Amino acid sequence: MYLQPSEQLESIGGGHRIIVSMDHTFNTDTVLLASYAMPKRGEQCAEFGTGCGMISLLWCSRSAPKAVYALEIQSQACSQAERSAALNGFTQMHVLEYDLRRLIQEPAKELPIPINLDLIACNPPYKPLGTGIQNPQKSKAASRHEIGCTLEQIAAAAARLLRWGGRFTCCLRPERMSEAFQIFSAAGLEPKKMRLVQHRLEKAPSLFLLETRRGGKPGLLVEPVLLLENSTGACSAEMRNIYGDYGEEHK
Repeated sequence: MYLQPSEQLESIGGGHRIIVSMDHTFNTDTVLLASYAMPKRGEQCAEFGTGCGMISLLWCSRSAPKAVYALEIQSQACSQAERSAALNGFTQMHVLEYDLRRLIQEPAKELPIPINLDLIACNPPYKPLGTGIQNPQKSKAASRHEIGCTLEQIAAAAARLLRWGGRFTCCLRPERMSEAFQIFSAAGLEPKKMRLVQHRLEKAPSLFLLETRRGGKPGLLVEPVLLLENSTGACSAEMRNIYGDYGEEHK
């Protein structure tokens, strides 16, 4: 009923599972962002570019949001996320096949998501078009390069849907930090909290996690670096905590 050819089930902890495929799966960055942006009980949330649905599924598994709206433009990814939500009985998770650029253009009454959300998360494409080598596989290219939308469009859509003081959280490569701060501030999403991610202490950061607030005042909290591995190369204690029982099941 739930699996199609080339798909498989993978545990996400808590007795819950996700449908993954070669085209639509998840990685460590996904789990980090889900944890960093974990909603509070009763909050209304959205995820832009949900892919196979991992962030939204982890929110439903580990917290108690009132509603989660998971947007995705690719049909197969939507199908996986929708079936994963049904498999786990997450009735509060609403998967929508939708181009987020329409969130900027459509009248408010025609939007499939309520305005005044508490939280939005997005793991955006890391590279602008024209930079780096574009993956020939369409699904992977869309996840790595700004083919379907730009960071400016993501920021504009988030600013429109969030309540005053609502949070937008994302992860990006460090080389885009200055650009991202300018884009979010211009959209009315003030950067308020940031954390760099490193594989080991001696390595340069490979990622940063960022929380912004709609209408927030200037002032950025830079949190301690998150190390993925300890000095021996094993998973760090904090990462084991972030993975939770998902990590225990994948040893």
